[in-house]
Amino acid sequence: MIARSILLAAIFMSASSLEPASAGDKSSAKSGLAAIYSYKGAKTASGEAANPANLTAAHRSLPFGTKVRVTNARNGRSVVVRINDRGPFTRGRVIDVTPAAANQLGFSGLVPVNLEVLEATTATSPAAGQ
Repeated sequence: MIARSILLAAIFMSASSLEPASAGDKSSAKSGLAAIYSYKGAKTASGEAANPANLTAAHRSLPFGTKVRVTNARNGRSVVVRINDRGPFTRGRVIDVTPAAANQLGFSGLVPVNLEVLEATTATSPAAGQ
C-alpha cells in the first residue's frame, strides 16, 4: 500500500504542468491542444485589457509575463507569446492564444502544439511583463 502511494505521488509530480526548472530547459516542454480566444477590451486575469492583436496567451499555471514558444505541430510554424491570462479551462487544451498568435501559427479552431518556456518570471503584479 505504501509503495503504491509513493508510485502515485511520483506519477503525479512528473505530470505537473510546465513549471520550468530553468528557462529553455527541455523539461519545461509540453504538448497538447491550443485554441483561439479573444475578449477584446475585457480585463485579463493579469489585469491588463485583452487585445486580440497582441501576441499573448492564457495558461493555467505559468506566471504572468512568462514568454512561451508555441509551435504548431502540423506545420512547424512557431510564435513567442506572453502569458497574461488564466485558462484554458477545457479538458485537453494546454494554452489559449490570441487571434494574432493563431494567425502566425497558421490555424483556426484547435491545433496540436508544442510549448517551450523561454523566459520564466516570478512576477505577480498586473503590470508584469508588459
